[in-house]
Amino acid sequence: MNTSEAVVLHDQREVKIVLLMAAFVILMATFFNQLPGGMIGALGAMVIVGFILNYLGDRTPIINQFFGGGAIVVIFGSSWLFHSGLIEGGIEKQITTFTKSGGFLSFYVASLVTGSILGMSTATLKKAALKYIPVILGAVAISFLFAGVIGLFFGKNLFESLMLIALPIMGGGMGAGAVPLVEIMSGRTGMDAASLMSQMVPALAIANAIAIVVAGLLHKLGQLKPEWTGNGDLIRGEAAVATEDAHKDRLDVNKLGIGALIAISMFFLGTLLSNVISMHAYALMILSIALIKVSGLMPERLEQAAHAWYSFVVGNLTPALLVGIGVAYTDLNQIMDALSPMYFVMVFATVIGAALGAGIVGRLMGFYPIESAITGGLCMANMGGTGDVAVLAASKRMKLMPFAQISSRIGGAFMLILATFAIQLLA
Repeated sequence: MNTSEAVVLHDQREVKIVLLMAAFVILMATFFNQLPGGMIGALGAMVIVGFILNYLGDRTPIINQFFGGGAIVVIFGSSWLFHSGLIEGGIEKQITTFTKSGGFLSFYVASLVTGSILGMSTATLKKAALKYIPVILGAVAISFLFAGVIGLFFGKNLFESLMLIALPIMGGGMGAGAVPLVEIMSGRTGMDAASLMSQMVPALAIANAIAIVVAGLLHKLGQLKPEWTGNGDLIRGEAAVATEDAHKDRLDVNKLGIGALIAISMFFLGTLLSNVISMHAYALMILSIALIKVSGLMPERLEQAAHAWYSFVVGNLTPALLVGIGVAYTDLNQIMDALSPMYFVMVFATVIGAALGAGIVGRLMGFYPIESAITGGLCMANMGGTGDVAVLAASKRMKLMPFAQISSRIGGAFMLILATFAIQLLA
């Protein structure tokens, strides 16, 4: 063993010791209900729980090979830990508040979207932009076909199969999808809004769980069929163009600070524009960053800073955010209550149809089918922003966040327009 290897091993041992000490202190504070309030208490618990569950998931046979490893275990494990009452003392409420109204999810997504778009080559971005919309349409078409056929097999009419199951699943999540969809349908069909929501929410929850598991399976499929995947690169043959130079992600405190400020500013820009343009703030943020990137308005040094911040956030905060998703957005009881064989098969068929349709059309458009299936299919069939993070974490393709957000936000908006026309035909 040479000197450099010995130094690395020594540093790794020190890091593990520090993590174990921090875990012991925070877990004791949690056990004795002495966690501080606000962000510091929530984030401390999320980091430690996320680290432990992620470590276990990545080393558990079968789960680490076929089901996404740590990401799956963090989401569902943290949901069970905090919702079962095993961990008490109000920490569940702290984590929920910090993740939702505290803005942790928005902060994370803004960091990923900004850094990944600005870190992308301009040529790749231009090629992908126009070809991506047909991928979403392919996902919608095949998912509706599968849901309709399976529904007819079980004796359901097309309204029940498509409007109450397939459409909400493909609609961009809860806040941007199911809620406005219920408003549209209740106003035009006369159906009770509460009844509609009670039928749609379980479909969303189950579809989100299935999408996460399928994402892990697609990652494994990519290992078995390497010609089907770009390992995070969407366009076939563009991996070399999109690869960043090693010097761009060197740790630099000033660079990280600038990158964080750019990401936050881009989120503010999307929010301001949403007050003028009737679109989701995330969608407007994506369009704004893409326009800045293509036009060359931002100096390369600042683009590198945004990409460095993206790398830092993905590498250090992903398990913590997955805990927030598990606690704030994943209700295992709701999933289990709705898990009848017929309901599960219909939801499963919708998710698989979305992945298959996106994969096939993506291949025809010059994309890798696995990346297309993940972003254009599974990220249409999950629960929006939280589902995007979970799906990309399970498939180990976080750099695809901009395309995932296009699916959730722009694709979700398209589904609401489609719902307006479909009600006239099926209601």
